[in-house]
Amino acid sequence: MTDLLTTKQVQELLKVDRTTIYRMVDGGQLPAMRVGKQWRFARTEVERWLHAGRSSDLELLTGGQREPPAPNAQPLASAENGNLADILPVACAQAAQDAFADLLGATLLITDMQGRPVTKISNPCGFFDALMGGNPESLQHCVRTWQQMAGDVALEPKFSLSEMGLLCARGLIRVGSELKGMVVIGGIAPENWPPAAEQAGRLSALFGVRPETVTGHLEAVFHMDRIAQERGLRFVQRIADVFSQMIQARLQMRAHGATSV
Repeated sequence: MTDLLTTKQVQELLKVDRTTIYRMVDGGQLPAMRVGKQWRFARTEVERWLHAGRSSDLELLTGGQREPPAPNAQPLASAENGNLADILPVACAQAAQDAFADLLGATLLITDMQGRPVTKISNPCGFFDALMGGNPESLQHCVRTWQQMAGDVALEPKFSLSEMGLLCARGLIRVGSELKGMVVIGGIAPENWPPAAEQAGRLSALFGVRPETVTGHLEAVFHMDRIAQERGLRFVQRIADVFSQMIQARLQMRAHGATSV
């Protein structure tokens, strides 16, 4: 199990006050995730952040000082509460997502932090469509994968296997200091693709489709070499950042009375 640190433990590790920790999270300088109403920090991510020479960020935020805060110091206000579907301009996001999916040559979608799709799936591979089989309940197998990805404390994108046996990864959509959703890239064949007959049989039973449907679509997936996979991992977070900026712009317009975005 990944070692999660509390805000107090990170304070002790970095020798800074709580207000500085919140500023670093709010500004995106320090990797963090929200568990319930509390921030948690993966020890490995904090150590990686430190080893990457991010001390300059710390100096800028603290002004070179690492003194305890005043007794009445308060944490920064969190980002606007609300569901991702309520604050994301979905029509605009869908058009951008479709274009990104075509450029990357992979499946793309946006989900909230509970793994629930917010946009329609862009560029689904034939294998995905075959396993869906027109049965909406089949999508719940994918939702479980996306929920697991949302619960992963590692903030850097990485590939993992979906219930379909295909590679997928996610970038995090941050609004202020809160994680609101994910951009998921998927439909990519792993190195040992296609699966053995036994695994194909399990997929047939799991998704409720005929075995020949599975075997007949095994090549209808996206193939990426290692370089292309690394490129996908680099870009999925950049794509998520685009949607974060899109949301921030919409919220700013709302704040100024322009609600028709």
